[in-house]
Order: sequence, then C-alpha cells, then structure tokens
Amino acid sequence: MAEDSETLCRPRYRLLDQPQIRTLHQATLELLDTVGVRVLHDEARGMLADAGCRLDPDQRVRIPSALVESAIRTAPSSVTIYDREGREAMRLEGRRVHYGLGTDLLHTWDMKTGQLRPSCRQDVIDAAVVADALEEIDFIASHAFPQDVPGNLAFIAEFRAQITHSPKPVYFTAAARQDLKYIIAMAAATAGGPDRLREYPFLIHYAEPISPLVHSAGAVDKLLCCADAGIPLNYVPALMSGATGPVTLAGAIATANAEALSGLVIHQLRCSGAPMVSGFSATPLDMLKGTTVYGSPDERLTHSACCDLYHFYELPVWGEAGCSDAKSLDAQAGYEAAFSLLLATLDGCNLVHDVGYLGQGLVGSPASIVMGAELISWVKRMVRGFEIGPEQIALDVISRVGPGGHFLAQDETVRRLRQEHWLPQLSDRNHPDAWIEAGAPDLGRRAVQKARDLLRTHPVRRLPDEKQQFIESIYARAAKDLEGVKLGN
Repeated sequence: MAEDSETLCRPRYRLLDQPQIRTLHQATLELLDTVGVRVLHDEARGMLADAGCRLDPDQRVRIPSALVESAIRTAPSSVTIYDREGREAMRLEGRRVHYGLGTDLLHTWDMKTGQLRPSCRQDVIDAAVVADALEEIDFIASHAFPQDVPGNLAFIAEFRAQITHSPKPVYFTAAARQDLKYIIAMAAATAGGPDRLREYPFLIHYAEPISPLVHSAGAVDKLLCCADAGIPLNYVPALMSGATGPVTLAGAIATANAEALSGLVIHQLRCSGAPMVSGFSATPLDMLKGTTVYGSPDERLTHSACCDLYHFYELPVWGEAGCSDAKSLDAQAGYEAAFSLLLATLDGCNLVHDVGYLGQGLVGSPASIVMGAELISWVKRMVRGFEIGPEQIALDVISRVGPGGHFLAQDETVRRLRQEHWLPQLSDRNHPDAWIEAGAPDLGRRAVQKARDLLRTHPVRRLPDEKQQFIESIYARAAKDLEGVKLGN
C-alpha cells in the first residue's frame, strides 16, 4: 500500500522540526570551521589541504562549510546492497528500514550449558545460521568475536564464517588495512571478481573515528581502502555523552555529527560518489557504573535527531536498535530492545544494527537474535498501520452478520485474518492452564528452544565448492602473511 494513500492510517514520528535541524547543522558547520578535527593520516591531511582546509602543526584540520556541503551533495542518496548471489537485498534510502546483527561480542550464552563464556568461532557460525533462518533479519554480522582465533586473523575468520554459512549481506569489521584487504579479496572471489563486487556489493564495512574529533591513521586507512574498492562504508562515531562528548544532548549531537561529516568529506575527496552510510551514536556514559548505555531514553533521542538530520541531508543513515544493557533475556532486555526497535523504525533509520546485543555490547546469543526477530515482526505490523476505506470498514459484512451473530465463518475473516492480525512466532498466548501444563516457560526459555531448533534444522546455504576452495586459499595466505603482525589503529 502506498504511503500517501488517503485511507491509510499509520503511526508517524519525527523529533526535530526544520528550524531545529538547521540550528544543529549550522552548529556542526561552525564547529568544523573553527574547532576542526585532528586527522592523524598524512595523505588525508594533504587531500584536505589541497581542497582548501586550514592545517595546524598539531595535525588539526579546519574544514570550511562549503567543502562539507559539497561532500553531502556528492555522496549518493541511495546505496543498494545485494546478497551473495547478486540479488538486490537492501536499498538504503529515504525511510526504508533494514535490520541486522552487530559485531564482535566478547561473551556468549552457551545454548547447551546455559553458561556465559568467552565467544568463539562457532558462535559466529551459529549467529549466521540463525539470522539466515529468520526472515526479519536482513543482514548478518559476526555477533560474536572469535577469541579462539589469533587476533590478527579474527576479523578475516569472522568474514569467512559468514559468507560460507549465509547468502545474506554481510556487515563486517576489520582491524586495519592489512586484514581488510584479505576480506575484500574474499568478497571479490565470492562475487566473481573486483568489478562485479563493485557493481553488486554484498558487504558493508564498519569503521569509527575517535571521539572527540579525531580521525586515527588506521580508521582513515580503512576509509580510503573502501573508497578505492567501491566497498560501501559505514563510518560512524561512537561518542559517549559526558565523557568523549558534551553532557548536553545537543552538544553531543553537534560534536558527533561533526565527526561523521568530516569523515564523509575525506571519503568523498578520495572518490566522489563512493557509497557511504553515515550517522552517529551519542550514547550516555553512566557516571555511577562507568558503563556505556545502550537502552536509555537519552540515547534514543540522539538517534532520532541523527535520523532527522540525515534525512535532511538525503543521505543513508545508520543506527542501533534491538539491543539492551541487560545481561540476559529478562524483562529489561525485552522492553529496551522493543522501544529501540519501534523508535528506530519510526525514525526511518535505513541500517539498523545490533539486533540481539546484550550487556552494553559485550554479551549475546542466538536466542537474543530470535527475540529481536520477534520484536521486529511486531514493529513492522505496528508501523504498517491499517486501511480505513469502505472495504475495510465492511458495513456489508456487519449488516450480513447482524446483532448477536459472529464473524468466524465469514469469508472476509478468513481472507483478511493474516493481513489484519499479527501472529507471533515466539510470544505466548496460551490459556494460563495450558501454559502451566507446558512447564510455564518464559520468553527466554522459548527463545533458547527456537534457536536450538533453527540450528538443528535450518539448511546451510553454502558456497559452490570452487569458490569455497578459493576462499580457503585466501585465508591460508592471510594466515601466512599476517603471522606475528600486530594490527590496529
């Protein structure tokens, strides 16, 4: 149903009005022009100087407003992501919303023992299989960080595990240019060559500047590498309000936006029109606990402001939702994940990652992904709304049934039931007696059981043998070339 239908009733939400958007945008431009950013990358500083930026001896770069506006204009307003087989999977534009996993959780709830333990390579595989089985999950990511793999191979091992266990688009991380080039080589081998990968990208690289207002040499290296290869880049700051950014939300937003837009400037100077998904995170620091907060209303406000700004820029926008500060699948995990997913969807966030994150981005499990998928299904039904035209009001059906009748046997009921009513896959709707008889399972237990079932029954969609062999040869070469090499920014 078209969004502009006169009969469609659906929820709409927007945080900032146009004057507020312009106020934050102008503050961002002023910050970049007067305070600037520190760029710890010689080549990038040279590019910026050639483009008219002012350079200081301490590697600080002040970026004129015209250059920022130019980068916003040249960056694509739509980025299309494909699956492993070259089929269109996600179009990141406008208010289209796509959901997927996050990366690199250090701890995982074991599906067999129920114990929290260090994450391993098998957890990356399990996350890929479960996410592949869930239609609500549009893209995969490592979810877990494989602590049983040498650190210089960990991100390469993650990527290998993902592309060999699911054809869905891959959202991935890398430590530095050295391992990123092997990941891109694997992707090119999977796609059928570098040119075909550029034309039909099925991956998005995630990288970050350092808050406040610093672009590290390693982060810029990865940014330039992606621009050169035509790999879609998600280059977004993860500022902590009150610590690495101002405690005021407006100040945190302006600072984080300056970090994001200055990264966009470098990216577009390198390759005008190269694909990027931008945005920022401005999560608060809990001053009592010393932790980064994922589930607070403060964070949701900054995410909504971010989406409003990037819709104003007409650029694809990233965000995080479906995550929680809770350590297990308890009530806190449910309400924090649900609120964040609903608001991110109403925001029109194009690329929603971190579905299934627990424990401030340190804990996860296949079961938390399952819960996230159920919440996404609920949210999709909510924002789809309903029609209020004559056919839907159905006065003829009401008249035919009449007072005291029932609608169970009506063709209209059978025909429209699944369209009008949301049917859960995980939530419990049994009568209390039936629920008690079944052992009174809570949502966490049901999510664990569904995850186990998916891991047992979902067929893995593997690569053809010749491509798999090529991937393995690239991995073996990476293991040899990177032996003893310390990677990082």
